[in-house]
Parts: sequence; structure tokens; C-alpha cells
Amino acid sequence: MANKKHFPLRIDPELYAIIERWAQEEFRSVNAHIEFLLREAARREKRLPKRKKEDE
Repeated sequence: MANKKHFPLRIDPELYAIIERWAQEEFRSVNAHIEFLLREAARREKRLPKRKKEDE
């Protein structure tokens, strides 16, 4: 398992509920789904390099 940075996250309860339901639909934990959404946003903005084929 990769080392992960731990930090507290303050989030609006309504937004959390939306993300929680969304994560369940995608069979992810809330934490994994938030990371997924942030990674996708960073890729869209070209701030995160594309993964190599062997990493996928």
C-alpha cells in the first residue's frame, strides 16, 4: 500500500451525503471516491500526468 497523507477534511453535511451515496453506487469508500474525484479533476486541468499503461 502506498503512503498516504492524512489530513482533516471539513465538508458540508449535504455535500457529504451526496458523495456518500455516489461512492456507494460506484462501490467505493467515501475516502476513495473523494480521492478519485480529485484525481479526475487534476487530470482534466492537466495538473496530473497521465498514468503509464503498466500503472493502470
